[in-house]
Amino acid sequence: MSDNYEDMTVAELKVILKERDLPVSGKKADLIERLSQSAEEEDLEPVEESTEESSVEESSVDETEDDDSWDEEDWDEEEDEGHVAKQKPVLTEEMKAALELRSEQKKKTPSFRRTEWFRYKRLSRSGWRAPHGMDSKQRRNYKYRSSLVRVGHGKVAAARGLHPSGFREVMVQKSGDLDAIDPETEAARVGRSVGGRKREHIYSRADELGIRVLNRRRDV
Repeated sequence: MSDNYEDMTVAELKVILKERDLPVSGKKADLIERLSQSAEEEDLEPVEESTEESSVEESSVDETEDDDSWDEEDWDEEEDEGHVAKQKPVLTEEMKAALELRSEQKKKTPSFRRTEWFRYKRLSRSGWRAPHGMDSKQRRNYKYRSSLVRVGHGKVAAARGLHPSGFREVMVQKSGDLDAIDPETEAARVGRSVGGRKREHIYSRADELGIRVLNRRRDV
């Protein structure tokens, strides 16, 4: 079984570990060792499974109900094909507390809109711009205008710049950029100008290294 595990990618190994309720953290060698140990401990389980299956078959009354249950299981397996487990970062208790505090603060933060965003469609799509002009109603902070960006709206410094999942984003333009990423604390974000063929190489390389891609496309 160890040879088969070595041929698998880190993402596939983590899916098997998750199904067996085992820890997912660590390098590929650690994951393989963890799976091999669990396989040695479960050598006697197939006999118990056969007895359980026989008891289930004896207790079943209607064959139609059994057929329906098998159809549902097959449908679930087809739905899970091609699914890649999302890696989770290794965070300290302080970092987890900082992320939770940032999410709570974000709920109370108002939405910052650009001046005259309600009048022009192109301005409603653009991001925040500081208001200028002596007579600007938003700059003078009139109540019927949207909120201004101020120092008091800042979030927790420890979690600043982190993805909501807890990863630190690293921009990737080619598959070679993935070698410098730490899969436990950093995640990849593919550049918007990267083509489809190069994206496939980046995705396959990221699966081998166990790196999470934040903006992964489903069609690739």
